[in-house]
Amino acid sequence: MDSKLPLSVTLISYNEEENIARTLSSVANIASEIVVVDSYSTDNTVAIAKKFGAKVFQEEWQGHIAQKNSALQKCTQPWILALDCDEVVTPELKQSIIEAVNSNSKAGFLLHRKTYYLGKLLHFSWQPDWKLRLVRKDCNPRWEGINPHDALKVDCPTKKLKGYLIHYSYKNLGHHIDKTVYYAKISAKSYFELGKKFSFFKLLFNPFFAFIKLYFFNLGFLDGFRGFLAGVSAWLSTFLKYAFLWELNHFSNDSR
Repeated sequence: MDSKLPLSVTLISYNEEENIARTLSSVANIASEIVVVDSYSTDNTVAIAKKFGAKVFQEEWQGHIAQKNSALQKCTQPWILALDCDEVVTPELKQSIIEAVNSNSKAGFLLHRKTYYLGKLLHFSWQPDWKLRLVRKDCNPRWEGINPHDALKVDCPTKKLKGYLIHYSYKNLGHHIDKTVYYAKISAKSYFELGKKFSFFKLLFNPFFAFIKLYFFNLGFLDGFRGFLAGVSAWLSTFLKYAFLWELNHFSNDSR
């Protein structure tokens, strides 16, 4: 068994009983601390997390960025590994994390994430997908960005680790479509709150460019039909984001 590292693993959760055990089991034997900020799950998420020795804090949902920053602030170890409940650390990546923490270099580390989609690990669609997730606490880590597209930032150099995260983001095609609509609504609301206005040009052309980028430029077609579905989802997500922004711009009094 691997020895515990001076490492806090942090997650935010809501009704993640189908995922969280798989995630925590991939890192529990190297983490000295597991911090979970839960938004009052109604399933067994909290009980499962506590079985892994997690410190669970229940807080009302504040949005992705604020919720993740709240979790960061609760970590007590010198190193922090930030994960989502649908991500799994592979053995190769775990070994890279061990080596990075033991080196104690003042840096943040980017993890390569690949998506497991409809029964297969994709190697081209949604790539490249490097995520800053392993950071030293004294590098001032904080989540920034526009909900729901948060990004971890640090005040120190960053490097890449070998191995990858497996992202179990969608249970099936229906779940994928539901999440696409959900995140498009959040993105549109974030744009609206920043004062951005609807653009018919962007509604018309940006979805097309999103599909072309994923399917052709990033070689998504090499993932077969799954890659085509990923490209269509990029089109749909972008289209809906601007359609929902149009709705908010025109019916803001009813939509707030």
